[in-house]
Amino acid sequence: MQATTLSSLPFSRARLTLVFVLAASVALSILLIAGRVVLTGHFTFLFLIWNLFLALIPFGLSTMLGTARGPLKARMLVPVGAAWLLFFPNAPYILTDLFHLDTRPGVPLWYDLALILSCAWNGLMLAYASLSDMQRLVQQRLGFWSGWAFATVALLLSSFGIYLGRYLRFNSWDILTNPLTLFFDIVNRVLHPFSFPGTWGVTLVFGLFLLVGYGTVRLLGRSHEE
Repeated sequence: MQATTLSSLPFSRARLTLVFVLAASVALSILLIAGRVVLTGHFTFLFLIWNLFLALIPFGLSTMLGTARGPLKARMLVPVGAAWLLFFPNAPYILTDLFHLDTRPGVPLWYDLALILSCAWNGLMLAYASLSDMQRLVQQRLGFWSGWAFATVALLLSSFGIYLGRYLRFNSWDILTNPLTLFFDIVNRVLHPFSFPGTWGVTLVFGLFLLVGYGTVRLLGRSHEE
């Protein structure tokens, strides 16, 4: 009973522990990136720090919603939830930065592998942590199955967002700065799905991978509690 009560508090010990572990893991990634800059004098993977920052945004937004109370929470739910959905694909997107792995002078391949895997791991864990927060909010209002339906749709949409970001080079803010091109490219792929097999291949494969991984993490957490 005590564990249940603690986990429901906005700044519970479990939540603070999670934040600390995630912060330590992100710090390790940044140290690996900085170490590479020192070793080589090149800024090859410095962009991963920006990607990590973008991955932190949905976790920050879901934390904001989770800690809000009363009328403030009701007013924040729609705008913050929409912003969360917009930025959410940036977290699992870092998995595709493995495309940048290659043999380069000055640093052994295993170091670059560890560096990119560290960033990808952080993106995935930040994604799952923030999705768990949002699923809990939906489940509290609409029930268990609605919560899982939300999580499934969010992961599939994030996989589509991964495709848009990796292959079409769109960013989350293009919905404001370049909405017409973004809208045209999305509608074109929806109306002519067989003309873009890569779009739906990436969306389905990454979506299923992320969903299975998320379900596994949730089951591991539940097994530990039991």
